[in-house]
Amino acid sequence: MTTTPSLNWLTDVNVFAVNRVPAHSDHVYYETKAEAKSASPMKMCHELNGDWKFYYSMNPDHRPVDFFKKDYPCAGWGDITVPGHIQLQGYGKPQYVNTMYPWDGHHELRPPEIPTDQNPVGSYVKYFDVPVNMQGQSVFISFQGVESAFYVWLNGEFIGYSEDSFTPAEFELTPYLVEGENKLAVEVYQRSTGAWLEDQDFWRFSGIFRDVYLYTIPEIHAADLNVRPELDPTFTRGTLLVDIKLQGAAASKITAELVDRKGVPVQVAEAENIDGKWSITMPVEEPALWSAENPYLYKLFIQIYNENGSLVEVIPQKIGFRRFELVNKIMHLNGKRIVFKGVNRHEFNPRHGRSITKEDMLWDIKTLKRHNINAVRTSHYPNQTYWYELCDEYGVYVIDEMNLETHGSWQKMGEVEPSWNIPGNKPEWEAIVMDRAISMVERDKNHPSILIWSCGNESYAGEVILNVSKYFKKVDPSRLVHYEGVFHNRDYNDTSDMESRMYAKPVDIEKYLTENPEKPYISCEYMHAMGNSLGGMYKYTDLEQKYPMYQGGFIWDYIDQSIYKKDRYGNEFLAYGGDFGDRPTDYGFCTNGIVLANRELSPKMQEVKFLYQDFKLVPDETGVTIKNESLFSSTDDYTFKYVLFREGNELYRNTLLAEVGPQSERRFEFDIPKDFKSEPGEYCIQTSLVLKGSTLWAEAGYEIAFGQFVYQVGTKEVTPVSGDLRVAYGDVNIGVHGRDFTVIFSKGAGSLVSLNYAGKEMISLPPAPLFWRATTDNDRGYSQGFHSGLWYAASLARKCVNIEVEEKDSYVSVGFTYKFSIHDHLEVQTIYSVYPDGSVKVKSDYNGVENLPQMPIFAVSFKVPADYNQLEWYAMGPEENYSDRTMGAKLGIFKNQVNDNLTGYVMPQESGNRTGVRRVDVTNRNGQGVRISLVTKPLECNISPYTAFELENAHHVYELPPVHYTVITVAGRQMGVGGDDSWGAPVHDEHLIKADQNIVFEFLIQRV
Repeated sequence: MTTTPSLNWLTDVNVFAVNRVPAHSDHVYYETKAEAKSASPMKMCHELNGDWKFYYSMNPDHRPVDFFKKDYPCAGWGDITVPGHIQLQGYGKPQYVNTMYPWDGHHELRPPEIPTDQNPVGSYVKYFDVPVNMQGQSVFISFQGVESAFYVWLNGEFIGYSEDSFTPAEFELTPYLVEGENKLAVEVYQRSTGAWLEDQDFWRFSGIFRDVYLYTIPEIHAADLNVRPELDPTFTRGTLLVDIKLQGAAASKITAELVDRKGVPVQVAEAENIDGKWSITMPVEEPALWSAENPYLYKLFIQIYNENGSLVEVIPQKIGFRRFELVNKIMHLNGKRIVFKGVNRHEFNPRHGRSITKEDMLWDIKTLKRHNINAVRTSHYPNQTYWYELCDEYGVYVIDEMNLETHGSWQKMGEVEPSWNIPGNKPEWEAIVMDRAISMVERDKNHPSILIWSCGNESYAGEVILNVSKYFKKVDPSRLVHYEGVFHNRDYNDTSDMESRMYAKPVDIEKYLTENPEKPYISCEYMHAMGNSLGGMYKYTDLEQKYPMYQGGFIWDYIDQSIYKKDRYGNEFLAYGGDFGDRPTDYGFCTNGIVLANRELSPKMQEVKFLYQDFKLVPDETGVTIKNESLFSSTDDYTFKYVLFREGNELYRNTLLAEVGPQSERRFEFDIPKDFKSEPGEYCIQTSLVLKGSTLWAEAGYEIAFGQFVYQVGTKEVTPVSGDLRVAYGDVNIGVHGRDFTVIFSKGAGSLVSLNYAGKEMISLPPAPLFWRATTDNDRGYSQGFHSGLWYAASLARKCVNIEVEEKDSYVSVGFTYKFSIHDHLEVQTIYSVYPDGSVKVKSDYNGVENLPQMPIFAVSFKVPADYNQLEWYAMGPEENYSDRTMGAKLGIFKNQVNDNLTGYVMPQESGNRTGVRRVDVTNRNGQGVRISLVTKPLECNISPYTAFELENAHHVYELPPVHYTVITVAGRQMGVGGDDSWGAPVHDEHLIKADQNIVFEFLIQRV
């Protein structure tokens, strides 16, 4: 083990593991079977997490070179918490970049060079005593994750070196331990050869960010298990194969007992020893099968005995029988075509970065299950072992991705330019890349949830990655191999078992699927969910049943990567790239989650949950068709409910027995008395499937699927409004007066300027035509400001060119005609009709004009006092929705407050819209205010604390002004939000507003 460490290792592609214990399975082990059955903490493990002494250096020249020596004084150093990132604990600064390398623009480097002046070094020291129960045994240390390269010393002696931030690095400490206090020293470098291979789209941190612990092994130890639960083609006969690698003394025998979910023994066997290789073969008749729908796990107890016949080690290993394979060019699980309803997931916490806790992971796995997400891609590195255990137990399919991304080496400013791509065809890079593949496979191989190995992400293509794929297939034929990069170089097409593309448009996917494809298709990344996004997702999920070779996709991505920071006044906010003075940076491109960084659900999740439903409920007026698209599950675990509403109010509720087997559909009739459907009005039948009993991830009664049907009975009779109106024609103003209200129109302002009910003024800023919405992240990516910026100008200024007043028997109308500087022929007419009860009908009429760009919104917007902040909607909800993201919304009556409509997107933008608005009440806490309601067609409304322009001009939430008003925006139409990607993909045509089309809409303002 005596090796002299060298800084040259940081740039030597041949040195990435010195004295490191070979990678092995992540099984646990105990001294007795009782301990193994109780799953108590391992006595042979001792955590070193917690406070460590710490010294931060900007580069290697300033580090304390001899800090590892036994007598080097460290008492005066600062402290740091392990696990944790250096940059989130007051040392250095985090940096967010996407594709470019973090030193771009500071240095002109080519691999494997690293910047010597900008390579932060963390010097860690931990003092510990060996626990009594570990003394006299072989002691090892495990680092579960260190970014990106580190050296280890114990009591002044060099122990080892390792790269690869996301798989364990373990070393033996035994020869260098002393009685009493031991000094463990770890030197962590942010830049190394490994940093060239870790150019993922994430924050660039460094440090010891996963658990560190000591462990011992018994006199005979299973150093590695390779567990292979195999199924025959009929899926009725299983064979459990186990290979065991021992270290230490010789074993006399090894026995194995397989028990089912209830702990009942299923099978026993004794291992064979052939030339020192121990193996177990165990037939299992009619095994229960593992799937995400029913994640059935057996438990295998392996018992190892020494030559005296004494039990020395017990290993409890969870087992899932499942068969994953390509059949006729389609991926099948247990004989059924699988569809991945997936998401890409970074490990992330807004306070701790990628150093996430078990509590974070539990919240995440329950969130996936509650929202019909059945698959996750570990983008773009192996996760903590506990995550795979959760996926096994809760039932989530996994694409396990090795820690490889070299994006900046082959793609520059969006152009493919692989002149110095790594690893490419460079043999000198093969060992370091293969080490990452081996480390992942050896640790994770026994998890049934992992169906696919991935060769990494966005590293172009070449012989090295092709050889990684061959390795995966050789050592593990039970899984398939994924790699998207061959899309850019078809010479290496054999690398991937599936066609995998990123952000392909639905039309491009269909083109592939209709041209006699050779491989099944998955979207390894799609629906770039940056900010207010995910519009048009239905166009992708519609392909699932249309094309058997389309087998789903993985949304980018699960959680916003934003970090808590304080503004200059000490107030916390969620920050993005550049907020820490980090340059270069890719700013807000790290905020793409369907979950916000603080683990609040984004409104986008409403759409995901609906479109990922396995159970499709299609009701009509008399019954419902239930389409069960699950592979193995019937509806037996759910209660079917249906509710009849009229004008949003519940009339009738019932349940029915709805048994529908997997991959089938049935129709059921409702039993609704006719009396409940006799009155004229708008009716809605909402159907749902809810859990009969509690599960690991949700309580009984939780809704997993819904469907609705809206229909009209008769016609709504309009009662004529009677009463007297008085019109006062002033020099500047036109006043319309009723019994207890006044409505004033200003010829000077060219608008309605006063709406006064019983002495309470409702208008804080007059209504005006609005053509601009606060730019979303996708709008920015499409350069909406460049293409359609003239609508911004049109929204700020207009010229009133005509005012018409008309007095009728039952109302008085005042019409304003506006011209706009952006086009000579552009006109908008807004007509206000005042009725004797004080209601005001507003009609806005836009005349289509050719040769103008798409219009973000056509609306009328005005302000009322901020005290009117209580909302009750009869609309599509409860979460915000848009024309291309409304399938998951329900028609109903919902209540919230104005502040609730400002969604927590890290960069302020358009948010809080509701489609299908029949009415919305905007009131104060006393219930007084106004109602906005439809006249003929449902509206789109946004009730916000801010105008579109205030949101537009703020790059962070803290830049928004104090709230003084409630801003009411009533739209005839707003364009969709899009989401095919966030760097140029337009909103789909049917969700755009073409400027050459006439648009007319009406709404009613009434007092409440």
